[in-house]
Amino acid sequence: MSVVMGSGDYRYRVDTEWGKLPDGWSFTDVAAVATDHKDNVYVFNRGEHPMIVFDREGNFLRSWGEDIFTKAHGLHIGPNETLYCTDDGDHTMRHCTLDGKVLMTIGVPGKPAPYMSGEPFHRCTHTAQSPQGDIYVSDGYGNARVHKYTPDGRLLFSWGEPGTDPGQFNIAHNICCDADGWVYVADRENHRVQVFNGDGKYETQWYNMHRPCGLCMGQGSDPNFYIGELGPGMNVNMNMPNIGPRVSIVTNKGETLARLGVQPGGYGPGQFIAPHGLAVDRHGDIYVGEVSFTNHRNTNRDAPKGLVSLRKLVRTGS
Repeated sequence: MSVVMGSGDYRYRVDTEWGKLPDGWSFTDVAAVATDHKDNVYVFNRGEHPMIVFDREGNFLRSWGEDIFTKAHGLHIGPNETLYCTDDGDHTMRHCTLDGKVLMTIGVPGKPAPYMSGEPFHRCTHTAQSPQGDIYVSDGYGNARVHKYTPDGRLLFSWGEPGTDPGQFNIAHNICCDADGWVYVADRENHRVQVFNGDGKYETQWYNMHRPCGLCMGQGSDPNFYIGELGPGMNVNMNMPNIGPRVSIVTNKGETLARLGVQPGGYGPGQFIAPHGLAVDRHGDIYVGEVSFTNHRNTNRDAPKGLVSLRKLVRTGS
């Protein structure tokens, strides 16, 4: 029996069989996902094969990055079909072709900036591109900053500092940029998404979420945002309803359209543990990458053997 999430126009069938890996391979902490114009799926994970590529049906195509990446974290595909791979383990963002050729590296591999110095990078988290091709990098674990670069990697300016006020961050975990050049930052431990113009000026914020982790926008005529929210991290609220883990769909004004995922979190096909990275293809299907199954505090038992930390949600509509 298939499992369906959501309701009305936002109904999704969980494809538990998607993603056919070669014999002996497994997913390990899928940190981020991206899809290209052919709906091929790029899975950035923390296993032996950091970048694994599938077609839309889940057939394995290729892998790469085994000698490049230390700890996968963020993945963005640009309009010119190149990948921006953010590695928080060695404090870099690498711009790569779809088959793994490194075109540019921003940051010094293995050499973090001083903690909370504001200088790039100390465990950077994600990358986005403006309509003009400028590059935004959220620098979220050892900094509280967003850095803006020219397309060729020259730093223009940075903004943000630790805190809870508008324009301040407490783990800037994910970032995206819309067609009008507005910048959206998942300010994870402040439980909000902050919205800025392309010059880093604060515009507004969305509060109706719990620890927003993954953040992506729909493609084509789809104007919506898809947000992976982490669940509670304390024993006393572990089973509290309506705060995640889940995937939420919101408008570009931050209005909630749908919540996906049975509460509280768990290992079932209709549940999530830690939706860390999201992608939406041209058909409206959602790919959800999850991390830290065995250590997540939403469960008191080890993850079941063979658990896949990447799931496809096939949009079925009403």
